[in-house]
Amino acid sequence: MDDEIEHAVVQALRSGWWSTGPRVAELEQEFARFSGARHALAVANGTAALHLALLASGCGPGDEVLVPSLNFVAAANTIVHTGATPVFCDISGANDLTVSPDDLEAAVSPRTRAVVVMHYGGHPCRMDAILELAAMHGLAVIEDAAHAPGARWQRRMCGTIGDVGCFSFFSNKNLPVGEGGMVVTDDDALAEKARLLRSHGMTTLTWDRHRGHASNYDVVVEGFNYRLDELRAAIALVQLGRLERQNAERARIVDLFRDALDGVNGLTMPFARRADVTPAHHLAVLLLPEGGDRSRFRASLVEREIQTSIHYPPIHRFRAYQEFASRRALPLTEAVGERLVTLPLFPHMSDDQVQAVTDAVVSAT
Repeated sequence: MDDEIEHAVVQALRSGWWSTGPRVAELEQEFARFSGARHALAVANGTAALHLALLASGCGPGDEVLVPSLNFVAAANTIVHTGATPVFCDISGANDLTVSPDDLEAAVSPRTRAVVVMHYGGHPCRMDAILELAAMHGLAVIEDAAHAPGARWQRRMCGTIGDVGCFSFFSNKNLPVGEGGMVVTDDDALAEKARLLRSHGMTTLTWDRHRGHASNYDVVVEGFNYRLDELRAAIALVQLGRLERQNAERARIVDLFRDALDGVNGLTMPFARRADVTPAHHLAVLLLPEGGDRSRFRASLVEREIQTSIHYPPIHRFRAYQEFASRRALPLTEAVGERLVTLPLFPHMSDDQVQAVTDAVVSAT
């Protein structure tokens, strides 16, 4: 937090208009410009973005939606909330933790309506194969780009490659606000559906009526309160202006990690450098050697005051989704699920902090 962010929030507070208003509208315009999308709709959080994207894409009871199990649980939860059934799919491999296009193909059934792909850690999926698959089977492609603001696949911004893209502004994301998110699309009809669903199915917002652009409203669909407020929009506008520079800093830090750790003591870092993508480097993920004790490894780093995380426990292993665990074999997800560790990564991380992490990792192995 710094003076620029504090000033932006104070100005929003003093404006007297705290719910959806001019700063939200400005953020939508700037995010659309940044991403190259025709439409950008600010929402309460990334989960709301996924829910709206699924509903606007027509997913509902009786449908199946393909989704990687190595993922945050919000992806599956939102599918269930539409009434559709999540079908969990495997990753590409130990070096590429994004969803496997081959396994997506194997999972398609007559009930499949959409595929939700996640650009894991800010690394773009194999979108050429995924788009080809979707076109062959008439599937909607929803990009979970929560990790990937600013990431590019073949010069195209992640989130704008499929039918609709979803972003998160949670406090640990590359564009951190606390809570918040964005839906982007080039599809006019899909954008209109998401816009209506975002605010109770109402045809006009309070801000529209406040400015005299409308005197009443109709409700044309059963919607939700998924709006973003002015205070968070003010923070997001500042953070959006810093995103590309901070992504570059993340890339530099990940390179330091990779140079120091990849191949050392049986450790590997997934996502070797590729010429056709520009990752957002949301995560710095380490793969422990087979048979390694992850709990002991993490405890050793805690002793050196270094926090680690796990991204993610596979969704199909959670109690709420155990009924899905036996439906499809996910051997590659199972193989890496117990070996993944996420290292500290933030754009203002100093070289001394990077060195402390790498020294602790090598010592722990």
